[in-house]
Amino acid sequence: MTLILSGHSYKYELESVLKLFIPATRFSFVYDGEDYSHITGDRIIAEKREDTDGVVFCVSCFIKEKSETETQELDVKNIPADGGEFILSKLLFTVLRRITVLTPEWGVITGVRPVKRVNEMLDFGYTESEIKSRLMSDFLVSEHKADIAIKTANGQRSILSSVKDNSFSLYISIPFCPTRCSYCSFVSQSVDKALNQVDDYVNNLLSEIDYTAKIVKRLGLLLDTVYIGGGTPTVLSAVKLRSVMTKISECFDTSHIREFTVEAGRADTITKDKLIAIKECGANRISINPQTLNDSVLKAIGRKHTAKDFYSSFYLARQEGFDVINTDLIAGLPTDTPESFRGTVDGILKLAPENITVHTLSVKRASNINLNSQLDVLRNPAGEMVEYATKTLSENGYSPYYLYRQKNMVGNLENIGWEKGGTQSLYNIFIMEESQTVIALGAGASTKLVDKKDRRIERVFNYKYAVDYNRNFDLMLKKKDEIEGFYLNA
Repeated sequence: MTLILSGHSYKYELESVLKLFIPATRFSFVYDGEDYSHITGDRIIAEKREDTDGVVFCVSCFIKEKSETETQELDVKNIPADGGEFILSKLLFTVLRRITVLTPEWGVITGVRPVKRVNEMLDFGYTESEIKSRLMSDFLVSEHKADIAIKTANGQRSILSSVKDNSFSLYISIPFCPTRCSYCSFVSQSVDKALNQVDDYVNNLLSEIDYTAKIVKRLGLLLDTVYIGGGTPTVLSAVKLRSVMTKISECFDTSHIREFTVEAGRADTITKDKLIAIKECGANRISINPQTLNDSVLKAIGRKHTAKDFYSSFYLARQEGFDVINTDLIAGLPTDTPESFRGTVDGILKLAPENITVHTLSVKRASNINLNSQLDVLRNPAGEMVEYATKTLSENGYSPYYLYRQKNMVGNLENIGWEKGGTQSLYNIFIMEESQTVIALGAGASTKLVDKKDRRIERVFNYKYAVDYNRNFDLMLKKKDEIEGFYLNA
């Protein structure tokens, strides 16, 4: 598939729309000024033609012997501030919808954070009906998705208004897992293959915690939430987990913390002594993630635990006093069926976890699923699964509290966090709505510095892989000084 850009350079947004209909695919590009007369086969020509009277926008698609064209003309005085990028995106969406007979429910909203757009409109004083109308007419969002985006935003309002300007969240990355799941492309390594990295990694992480805490103290920032994620943090021993969590409380002022989450994740890493360490070191929220309660699906995605193991871990966490537990589910996994997924949702509801996060499978180019062609993304029943989860969780008293999208999601759907009883994860809301600075430590971690007053966001990236993190630790540590520079220049 070739995307031809004529008269403009709107590659990113047009490619994002294209991927809504043709996911997990590499495209070739012909840029403005290049000759494309020789291009044949599947191709899309996105044109912007200017003359003295105005501008003509035209998108022509030629895919598998089908062709469609859509055109829009504008007077000079009506050309939008973006030059017409959004117009071309809507034209491309329209012709692809006709050719593929697919209708992505999020329309031309291709970004990660559709709810952030709703929150911005609420801040500007739009009513819910006005927001819904704009989402559906301007952005081609379905009524169902518009409703859930608005409901999610409403559930966040009181929490977002509680964020103090000098507060921050802390993210700690543990980039190791017992095995790599087939759908995963996260920066994580099998602990068996990376065993020689773990000791050095934890020691360096303790040093990074200490170094960063001194910067935070000088700046007078208040620690609001902590999230230890990965990877699978509970792949570490109880002793190492305790050392990391103890270091946090020793170096940071934890008296203002409202939430402390540990991503326990996989049942095959959870033991009583680890749960005791996590609880005694201050965590008040834990995540235990079955993904599915179907053992054959667990085997297909490379997980070594069973549904029985998950149940045992969940009951053990309850026994050890965890009263806010999240469980992650994934719709659209290889070999899973709508009937099986319904059984998973119903089974989880019987446990009554405070949080249930329903993910849609995202087919990453680097994942084993995509590399081995294990999945037909266009015939995947994820949409039916997500629809069941949404209906059933709503009927059982759960409310959506955060929502985000990823590239190459099956069915162009979304991930939704559901909560019951006012147990929203503050960290998840803050990271998705970009409403608070998140200082991130460890390999693959990305610090996001937020200046709400000037609407400014900057990022500071750590080394991606544990081996590089360990090898270049001194250089990486100096990058943390950028945090101080950001605030001093605010």
